[in-house]
Amino acid sequence: MTTDIDETLDWHGDAIDCEACAHRDRLAAGGCRPRHACVNDRYARRIDRFFAWNPTLANDYLDHPYFEARAVAAKHADVFHLPRLLNDPEATVRWSAAHRLPARYLLRLREDPDREVRIRVAMRLDGQDLIMMMEDSDYYVRQVVARRIAPAMLPMMMRDSDPEVRRAVAVRIGADWHMPMAADADARVRLEIARRLPPDGLVWMRKDPDWQVRYEVASRIDAQHLAEMSDDPDPLVRECAVTRRHGGPTPAGGDGDTVRVV
Repeated sequence: MTTDIDETLDWHGDAIDCEACAHRDRLAAGGCRPRHACVNDRYARRIDRFFAWNPTLANDYLDHPYFEARAVAAKHADVFHLPRLLNDPEATVRWSAAHRLPARYLLRLREDPDREVRIRVAMRLDGQDLIMMMEDSDYYVRQVVARRIAPAMLPMMMRDSDPEVRRAVAVRIGADWHMPMAADADARVRLEIARRLPPDGLVWMRKDPDWQVRYEVASRIDAQHLAEMSDDPDPLVRECAVTRRHGGPTPAGGDGDTVRVV
């Protein structure tokens, strides 16, 4: 049985006729190969091989009706032909062009309608260019921004509506903002702050409602507070506090990323 990938079909689903191809002269010369490197094939990998073998033809396919042909051609075409593709109706084409253009061209795509394009833009931009993306409608775009923007800008994102964004903020935000974020509504955010606080700052989190946060506190808090935490309602937290109180190492099993069955 012939599978779809074994067939030579164009983007309409019709069989490819090498004799009718404008580049049929390249077949004999080894410039293309059916089911492997063909500009008319509907599979992007085969189109990519064709342009890898024939890069001078890529400029001629930037207006091709098949979006995969345009996107792959953009990987091989002369760079000065690419700016106009930033307005292409297909997100794949827009990003393929933007990936090769200087960073200043990415500014035009910060409000691209496609989230995948905006994610990739956020991954490439730096500094002030990321500020307007701090309020992107997509949480993951904002999360990428929180991982890359200058730490001085992070206080503007510490009240983000998504806890994973705030967690990314907590990992990088300056020490002056640790205590305000220690009161975050999400335990994962508070845990990140607890991991960053010095031992003398952990005293303010010893009564945290989440056991994972309290375990982190018990594992590093100054010894003078361990007696109080030895009565913690959670057995792992108690064990950690009691063991440290008696000079032992922090017990294993309290990693905040570990799921515990209770």
